[in-house]
Amino acid sequence: MNVLYTAEATAWGGREGRAASSDGVIDVQLRIPKEMGGPGGAFTNPEQLFATGYAACFHSALKLIAAREKVDVSESAVTAKVGIGANDAGGFGLQVGLEAELPGVDRAVAEDLVAKAHEVCPYSNATRGNIEVTLAVA
Repeated sequence: MNVLYTAEATAWGGREGRAASSDGVIDVQLRIPKEMGGPGGAFTNPEQLFATGYAACFHSALKLIAAREKVDVSESAVTAKVGIGANDAGGFGLQVGLEAELPGVDRAVAEDLVAKAHEVCPYSNATRGNIEVTLAVA
């Protein structure tokens, strides 16, 4: 692979600490969500950050495929839902649900675009075979 860009971030204190990118653009406080027994509140968590990155990356892949196929997806959006829970091995695992909104695009065409985007998205390629990822068209 020819690396075009490398993002760098550091976390201090794990799920109850702070994380920042090396360029200072991202600097967030982290807390365990209430649903997992933490305080929640006006803080983020690793799952929200992963969902944000995956949604943005997948949307870019969707736009790339749509442009190649000359389909207008200018009003589209992608939502990623990242779930975390205990796995059978005594640890924890993730699952992802991706939902694409493609207003004005025929459903069959939209489903085809989403499937093709899943093949080129770097996040999809990184997670394939490791975690469950489901695709849906709104």
